[in-house]
Amino acid sequence: MDGKDDAPRLRPEVQNPVGSSLPAGDAPHTAPAWRDRWQERYQAAPWLFGRNPSAWLIGLDPILPRQGRALSLGEGEGRNAVWLAQRGLSVTAVDFAPVALARAGLLAAEACVRLTLIEADITQWRPPAGGFDLVLLMFLQLPPAERVPAHRAAVEALAPGGLLVLEAFAPGPWRDCGPKTDDARYDPATLQHDFRGLTVLELMTGLAVLGEGEAHRGEASIVRLLARRPPLDGRGHTPR
Repeated sequence: MDGKDDAPRLRPEVQNPVGSSLPAGDAPHTAPAWRDRWQERYQAAPWLFGRNPSAWLIGLDPILPRQGRALSLGEGEGRNAVWLAQRGLSVTAVDFAPVALARAGLLAAEACVRLTLIEADITQWRPPAGGFDLVLLMFLQLPPAERVPAHRAAVEALAPGGLLVLEAFAPGPWRDCGPKTDDARYDPATLQHDFRGLTVLELMTGLAVLGEGEAHRGEASIVRLLARRPPLDGRGHTPR
């Protein structure tokens, strides 16, 4: 919690290990209006969330795959996707903000890696079923009507044995960053339901101090999920 480069540890606000901003009252956003809002944010403040990957993601390095295919939904300006590509993965980054994707391309070029960049609304876009060994959902904050199809797509994209990594703002009093209300925040019970077909390896919530660009700076309530799609059984089926 002191701003070091290692992953900010969660201070128990509600510490809940498992197995180990939309204004209040807003209707679900329409994609064009929401895209325009994010376009404006990215244009006004380049590298809104910094150029470095999530500190928690870095901390998962020992267990993340170093080859195969990775998918980052709502990637933004490329900070997490580029880091994964540097580790040897073939990375597809999806976002609906062209300005963000353009910066992701620049960041990839600086790092001498290649990304597959797709401009799409992730609440409607469907990835290849079972096509990815790793799926990232990093601070992709959506209201329920849009969260459910996006999370379903993430599960469908996972290959048997693939890993899902999610980091998001959790419900609780607003502190220094994140959505102002709980409409687009996630609690452990919500994530357990959305990803009920996966094996949960880690699920916890609490307070962390973020230092990721200007938009993620200061104390916030955070939830983190690491889960795996079950591998195929001896008959080539995924266990239920």
